[in-house]
Amino acid sequence: MTQPSGGGVAPRSKLAVLIAVALGAFGLDAASKALVVANLTPGQPVHVIGSLLEFNLLRNSGAAFSFGTGYTVVFTLLAIAVISVVVRFAPRLRSTGYAVAFGLLLAGASGNLADRIFRAPGLFRGDVVDWIEVTRYYPVFNLADSCICIAAVLFVLLSLRGMHMDGTRGYQSPVRDASATDESPADGDPEAPGTPPSASATSAAPAEAER
Repeated sequence: MTQPSGGGVAPRSKLAVLIAVALGAFGLDAASKALVVANLTPGQPVHVIGSLLEFNLLRNSGAAFSFGTGYTVVFTLLAIAVISVVVRFAPRLRSTGYAVAFGLLLAGASGNLADRIFRAPGLFRGDVVDWIEVTRYYPVFNLADSCICIAAVLFVLLSLRGMHMDGTRGYQSPVRDASATDESPADGDPEAPGTPPSASATSAAPAEAER
């Protein structure tokens, strides 16, 4: 059985949550990249917590966490596809959790896509600005990458809890055919299962025995 979790809240409110999360996260990503480009020099990291956390400006032509460098156009098309999917499913959302997850996913894809569109070396081939480095053994990333990862974790957690985008929770049980189960067998039909014998049939039995 499914249990509504949306409390009857209008879907428009869930769409508002998605938009607010997306705009907020996108704004933080864009602002952080602008500050980093203006104040950091590539190859000269700023040690925030020793070698554990550094701000290190890096131009990335690949995917999140500097993977797949050299395939900028491919990742640009993937980002556009992700944004299209989010826009398509957004009006169907009735779950706050999924609204937050989709909002973060939209912000992450849009943040890196903006770099690919407006930054050098050219349109749809621009390098993404990465600047967060956690130890020397972890790839440099940015806030947009973090949004994508957090969204992925939220999707997994919501799925494990049995939450659905339409605000229901649990798994659908098989629906029985009410027309088939509610029909009662025809009265007096001797071939219908569970039909008691008629009075004429019971009175005819002794008469046959006396003959």
